[in-house]
Amino acid sequence: MVDKDSSNSERPVKRGVPEGLWLKCPGCEATVFRKQVDKLLGLCPECDHHFYISSTVRIEQLLDEGSFEEWSAEMRSVDPLGFVDSKPYTERLLSEQKKTGLVDACIIGRGYLRGRPLVIGVTDPAFVMGSMGSVVGEKLTRAIEKATELSLPLIIVSGSGGGARMHEGILSLMQMAKVSAALGQYHEAGGLYISVLTNPTMGGVAASFASLGDLVVAEPEAMIGFAGPRVIAATVKQELPEGLQSSEFLLEHGFIDRIINRADLRSEIANFIDYCEITPKNKVTHKLPGRE
Repeated sequence: MVDKDSSNSERPVKRGVPEGLWLKCPGCEATVFRKQVDKLLGLCPECDHHFYISSTVRIEQLLDEGSFEEWSAEMRSVDPLGFVDSKPYTERLLSEQKKTGLVDACIIGRGYLRGRPLVIGVTDPAFVMGSMGSVVGEKLTRAIEKATELSLPLIIVSGSGGGARMHEGILSLMQMAKVSAALGQYHEAGGLYISVLTNPTMGGVAASFASLGDLVVAEPEAMIGFAGPRVIAATVKQELPEGLQSSEFLLEHGFIDRIINRADLRSEIANFIDYCEITPKNKVTHKLPGRE
């Protein structure tokens, strides 16, 4: 291809590499081909680093194709406090919706995982850091209540670097108690709740529903905790243990049950569901090896 100027001289047009074709891995710092990363479910082909994936992609990866039925899709946050930081909250919401294509930081619904019916909720750190406002809390509560009504397993995939959403004040903080209370009722009804922690799972989310699973699993190298390490170090004025708040550290100290690579998550959740059956009285029974 050539470009002719006004003097009819011909100069080659420089062709650059289109943006977005390559990614730099934060784990090994290798430059990797985006399409290869996508093919590997968002994993680095060199070091297995887990890249961010959106809530919609997460659902596509976990559930059987075409089986997902979304609930409460049009529920939107309002601005009860008239909150303003660097911009009004209403403007921030519109900006986040345009940037992510999401209405809020959570998607809920019903679907099938390898033929097993379940209810699922996924929070997305790309939308206001995945923080839990009134809409996120209400949608998760509705999902839990529906799972209780239908006697279905419940999966919540947590990705929240923001905890409770400060823009909604106490209305945001009360979602911690509301979602936890719904989970308590679900537990009493004998439901099976599998909590999947991804990078990051922090603040009020980690301090409430994300930690309440019958099984709590995490992706490798996920950051999980309440306050960030710099805040903790400034508060206790001590040097923190290496790897504090990583999923590996938390597994070693009994906070989570298992670390599961994203490529294995679908099959492992199916195994968990098969291992736990629901009796006619809607109580979860753990089937021990070698026993009926």
